Amino acid sequence: MYLTSEKKTELFTKYGKNEKDTGSTEGQIALFTFRINHLTEHLKQNKKDHSTRRALIKLVGKRRSLLDYLKSKDIERYRSLIKELNLRK
Repeated sequence: MYLTSEKKTELFTKYGKNEKDTGSTEGQIALFTFRINHLTEHLKQNKKDHSTRRALIKLVGKRRSLLDYLKSKDIERYRSLIKELNLRK
């Protein structure tokens, strides 16, 4: 499996307040970004996998909503997270 509990703990430790803080906005955005990158690579190999394409589109929408929320609450945390995750090229 591509997303182990150790990887989740690592993401939440790095981007959240601690490893138990799975509800923080930054931690969720980091988790969604990791999953989006994985699904993007999968779709490069399997172009006709439409159910995965739909899941990817839903994940991107969820991440966008969380990013909009973070932007409205704290613009500095938003900007640092965007830079750290390389979401803007």
